[in-house]
Amino acid sequence: MRPFLIMVAALTGTALGFPTSGAKADDASWGCQVLLCAASQNPSWHGVPYCVPPMTKLIAAMKQPGFSWPICHEAKAGKPGREDYEDCPAGTTVGYSSQGDDGWRGEPDQCIKTVDVCRTLIDRNANMRQSGMTIGRGFGNGRDGCIQEAATPRPRRADPYFFDIPNDQGVKERFWFNLNH
Repeated sequence: MRPFLIMVAALTGTALGFPTSGAKADDASWGCQVLLCAASQNPSWHGVPYCVPPMTKLIAAMKQPGFSWPICHEAKAGKPGREDYEDCPAGTTVGYSSQGDDGWRGEPDQCIKTVDVCRTLIDRNANMRQSGMTIGRGFGNGRDGCIQEAATPRPRRADPYFFDIPNDQGVKERFWFNLNH
């Protein structure tokens, strides 16, 4: 919460050229209003009455041809990024559920785990291996037949948009938000 308060003070105060004694968030440019509201975490912009008008205006503007994000130059944050999917869990890689013949890939909507089923069988039967018992492998030609991939759906983010906003030390902090009504 502290970085957010610092940002609010900076954007509504001297960083915008307003005297700090009479500065109001309403005096900020539309880009700074959007940035302030998007960075609101608890509650999100949906629960802040001040934020509903500028964010509703943003959502309506996004539907228009030639839309361009309003920028808050004072905050040095630029345009937001967007990542629709959460990171895959450790031990998995990003995969695609669809791929065209020309190499085109769909969305990165899968998490893929590669498993050596032959190694798994050996590990499960370690006590047999230690006693000198040989385990046969009938999984195809060589070890390639032992490799299997298991795909699971990659979770979608509830808040797919983000701003990377520099804090008071200049280190960028990521603030996630959504544009659902």
